[in-house]
Amino acid sequence: MGQFKQDFLLADSHYLLNHSVGRPLKTLEQAFKEHFLCPWQQSGKEPWASWLEIITRFQTALGALFNAPAEQFCPQVNLSSSLTKIVMSLASLNKDDVVILMSEIDFPSMGFALQKALPKSAEIRFIDKELDITDANVWQQHLVNDVDLVFISNAYSNTGQLAPVNTVITLAKELGIVSVLDIAQSAGVIPLDLQHTRPDFMLGSSVKWLCGGPGAAYLWVNPAIIEQCHPKDVGWFSHENPFEFDIHHFSYHQSAMKFWGGTPSIAPFALAGHAIDYFASLGSHQVRAHNQQMIELLVNEFDAEVKSPLNTGTRSGTVILDFKDKQTKIMDALSLANISVDARHLGMRVSPHIYNDSDDIQHFIDVVKQHF
Repeated sequence: MGQFKQDFLLADSHYLLNHSVGRPLKTLEQAFKEHFLCPWQQSGKEPWASWLEIITRFQTALGALFNAPAEQFCPQVNLSSSLTKIVMSLASLNKDDVVILMSEIDFPSMGFALQKALPKSAEIRFIDKELDITDANVWQQHLVNDVDLVFISNAYSNTGQLAPVNTVITLAKELGIVSVLDIAQSAGVIPLDLQHTRPDFMLGSSVKWLCGGPGAAYLWVNPAIIEQCHPKDVGWFSHENPFEFDIHHFSYHQSAMKFWGGTPSIAPFALAGHAIDYFASLGSHQVRAHNQQMIELLVNEFDAEVKSPLNTGTRSGTVILDFKDKQTKIMDALSLANISVDARHLGMRVSPHIYNDSDDIQHFIDVVKQHF
C-alpha cells in the first residue's frame, strides 16, 4: 500500500482516525485552485458557469463510486438538513399518526432532525441499544405494518457494527415502508452498488473515508419515489429552470435536484469531488479489503479487548478496543507517539485507511503493549 501512502498528506503521523476526518490528497490544493479559484481570480468574467461545472463533476464522481446516474444525486450541506428535507417532502409522513423506526445507536443529529421535522404527534420508535443491530431478525421484529419510515445506518460509528442493509430495505419495501439509508460512516470503505441496494433515499457525507472535507453532503433519490417528493425548503436551484426569473411561477426540477435549494455553496464540492473521483477510480472493494487486513492485525493482537464485531460480515471499518482502567494512560501514550485515535463509551476507536500500512499498525501495537 506504499503507493497510496504517497498520495496523501499525512504530516509524519500515524493517522488512524478515519471514522472522523480523512486525510487530504496531495493533489487537492492544486485541484481546488484550478477549478474554484482560477475562474474567479484569473478571469474578468463572472465564474458561475465554471463553478456549476464543479457540481456536475461532484455528481459524476458520486455516480461512479455508487454505480448510479449522476443526475440522481443532489448536493446537500449536511445530513441533518437533508433528512429534514426528505421528511417534509412526503405527504405520507406529514400525518398525525406517523411512525418512524430507527436505532438508539444512530447518530444523535439524525434523531434531532426527525423530532423537529415531523408532526408533534409523530412517534419515533427506537431499536434498543442493547439489541444486536447486525441481526436481521431484530429488524424484522420491529418492522411492523404501522411503521411509515425506517432510518438505517449502514455503519455505526461508536460500535463498529454494520446493519443488514439489503435485508432491511427488502422488508421495508414489502410493507410499503419508506427507507432512508445513512452512509456517512461507510461511504468509501464499505462497497455500495445502488443498482443492487435500492433504498428510497440515501444520504452521505465526504469528510470521513472519502477524505473530501466538511460541507459536501449528498442525497440520492430513488427514481421510483421522486414524483412523490415535494420539498418545502426550496430555492431557485430547486426550479426546473433556475434562470427563468419569474417570481409568480415555480415548478420542481424533475430530478433529485429539486432538493437543492437556494444559491449553492461551491467550494466544499470542489474539494470533495476531486477526492471522491480518486476513490471511485480506486474502488471501495480495494479500500475495504485493505482496511480489514489492518483490522485483523489488531484483532489478532488484542482479541480479548475487541468490543466490535469479530465477524467481517458485520464489522465496519472501525475496530473498538477496551483497555479498561488503563485506557486513559494508553490514550495519552498514543498521543505522545503521534498516533491519532479517539474513544467513546465502548472503548477506543481505531480506523485504518488505504494509506495506513502494517508499520502504522505495528507502531500502535508496540505503544499499547508498553502501557498495557
